[in-house]
Amino acid sequence: MLTEDGKHLYVSYDEYHNLIEKLAIKIHQSGWEFDNILCLARGGMRPGDILSRIFDKPLAIMSTSSYRAGAGMVQGHLDIARYITTPQGEIAGRVLLVDDLADTGHTLQEVVKLLKTQYAPITELRSAVIWTKGVSTFECDYSVEFLPTNPWIHQPFEGYDSMRPQQLLDKWKV
Repeated sequence: MLTEDGKHLYVSYDEYHNLIEKLAIKIHQSGWEFDNILCLARGGMRPGDILSRIFDKPLAIMSTSSYRAGAGMVQGHLDIARYITTPQGEIAGRVLLVDDLADTGHTLQEVVKLLKTQYAPITELRSAVIWTKGVSTFECDYSVEFLPTNPWIHQPFEGYDSMRPQQLLDKWKV
């Protein structure tokens, strides 16, 4: 649900999963065949996992991080992992790069540049996200929702960002 001022988008688990399914349909209807899915952790892990299951393709993971300040709401320095975790030794062939959103586009631009210059076994690379914000400088190959007002997206699992084990103990009275 988008707030009236367009500054916040609140997404339920059902909406989140429906959007991932719509993303899968877009990718399928494009007719593009790919060999691997590479998700950007953390945001791309859930969509990547579901797409990996739907398309029955191996899932590789690359860890990136830029949202750490301000309870995860302020973008800072981008860190990109030096290695990709994949069940097949090395990522190769046609790769679908998956993240949850293209916010400023900076992370996706830098990852694509890195993949194209340092991973020669990748023969073709396309990108997929659930949301693209109006301020994004990166144009994804597949995206479900365009958000021209650039809202902060409140994803359903964000409650865990501030939850600690003791709070779970208290909640479940364990």
